Formats: sequence, C-alpha cells, structure tokens
Amino acid sequence: MDRPAPREAILQLFHSRGREFVSGAELSALLGVSRTAVWKQIGALRELGYAIEAVPSRGYRLLTTPDTLIAAELQAGLETRVIGREIVFLTSTDSTNLRAVELAEQGAADGTVVIAEEQTQGKGRLGRRWASPPGVNLYLSVLLRPPILPWDAPQLTFLSAVAVARAIAAEPGLQPEVKWPNDLLLGGRKVAGLLSEMRSETEGIHHVVLGVGVNLNMTAGQFPAELRYPATSLRLETGHPVSRRDFARRLLRHLDRLYAEYLETGFEPVRRAWEGFFHLAGREVEVDCQQRLLRGTVIGIAEDGALLLRDAAGHCERILAGDVRPVKGGE
Repeated sequence: MDRPAPREAILQLFHSRGREFVSGAELSALLGVSRTAVWKQIGALRELGYAIEAVPSRGYRLLTTPDTLIAAELQAGLETRVIGREIVFLTSTDSTNLRAVELAEQGAADGTVVIAEEQTQGKGRLGRRWASPPGVNLYLSVLLRPPILPWDAPQLTFLSAVAVARAIAAEPGLQPEVKWPNDLLLGGRKVAGLLSEMRSETEGIHHVVLGVGVNLNMTAGQFPAELRYPATSLRLETGHPVSRRDFARRLLRHLDRLYAEYLETGFEPVRRAWEGFFHLAGREVEVDCQQRLLRGTVIGIAEDGALLLRDAAGHCERILAGDVRPVKGGE
C-alpha cells in the first residue's frame, strides 16, 4: 500500500508515544512538509474532534480522541494477523463493497478492510438498499483471497455472521440471533446484515468481499419508514451509545481469529459456532422462495450454506435462497 496520508501518519505517531509530546520538527520530518503544513494538519484533526495540546518548545500531544473510524485509530492495538493490516477509511462512499471490489481488481492484499462513515448507496441482499446515515453505525467490507473452491465461498458469509454475533454478544445483556442466510437479530428485530460478493473461475477464487452493516447508534427516528423487517440498534437495545471504534476493533479481531481457524480446520467449527446463535433449529418454519412457499422443520445448514428442511412427508429440502419465518405455535 502507499505511504500513510499525513493525518494517518500523525495519529500513528501520537499513539506510539502515548502522552508524550512530539515536536513540530519531528512531525515535519516525518511528513516531509513544512512546519506550517504540520500546523494545518493539526488543525484539521482538531476539527474532527481530537483534543491536541500545543506547547511552545515541546510540541504537540494527543489528549483525547473522538469516536472515529479513521484507520490509524482502528489499527492502534489491533494486533490482527490478516484482517485489518490494511484499512482504507472513507468519509463518504457509495458502497464499501463496490470500493473493496475495485481495490481487489487493483491487487489489494488479503484482509484489506474498507470502512466508511457514510454510504450513499448501501447494498443489501437481493438488490435492497441498506440505510447508511453518517456517523452512527458501522459500514465495512473485508477483502479475502482464500485458497478455496468457488462453491465453498458461501461458508465465509457464515463466518462473518459468527464474528458479528460475537462482537454484539460482548455488549452486556445482548443475545444476538442469526437469521439464515445473512441477517442478525436482537429481540426479533434486525440489527445487522451481511452481503458477500465473489469473483472466481472454475479452478479457484480471485477474491471474496464480505460486506457488513451493523446498526450501532441509530435512534428510532433514523430508520426509514418503508423497512420490510423491524429493525433496531445496539443503542436502542442497551439504552446508551456504543463506541463505534471499540466495536469495529472487536469485530475485526473476531474475523481474524475465525478466518485463521477456517483456513486451518475448515468449515465445521464455523458451522457449529453459527448454529449456536441459530434459534430455529428443530422448529417448524415457512420459507418464502418467491416461486413457492415451503413448510417444514429446520434440520440445520449444509456445507454450502443451504438451509436443510424436513417436510411433513419426511423429505429433506435444500434451500439456497428465501425468507424464513417461524410458524406460530411451532415452538
């Protein structure tokens, strides 16, 4: 990747020094710019909410940081092996998935993360729009280049679901559920959605992009009125704001550990972990497949991510796409 932008480089140096002062001369040499240009960068950081003290003859030091998703903030103490080694932060973008695909085509490395404060064309499943207002939620995409066959790629969506579920479950009092194939719920209301996209050939995968959207601090009034499914946020469920920076770090760490385990041992541990958050196993459900409506008892998921359903006659159905609803009274 290219040399860090001036803002990122300054923050990286501040974090490496803790509460120590950094001289203007050192910052000037680091960035290869004049002292006046350094002052302008410090001013830009202050406008973003950073409290930076300036003392003549001593330099600058960072006092407090805002709840931002700037790459230097997320990478401070992240300590992942693959996921997040490279982070691209965007103030606003059409879709983090689109930007991650673009970077993939340019040769970006396995584990590259694209994260944005705002999406203007957030993408959901089946072409649906994902509401993405600025400054409140988490919108990110992870570029992966796993050495797996194309038909195994859907397994990575379940991997990302487990990572998001574990990150949510770390908030006291929250018990997330996964909704097949790619949503997460709190109290029956949607709190996160996943969207994976792949480019491959018969013999292998060029890349997979895992898109993740998590409602962190949205208020009730910020949700679109036309939502197809009841939605919520971590703030609404906990009663207090959630640090986007801390949540993003936690999620990236879970993704990193799960990805390493997946590459080493395969899908089975991921499937077991996913089913631990899946509360419809053994229950009677209806599945709307658009062309037909199926009813049966959920058995689990197959290696390719298909939902396994046993109908009233005892036949096993493999479902690759559809909306699942529990049958009332089918507890």
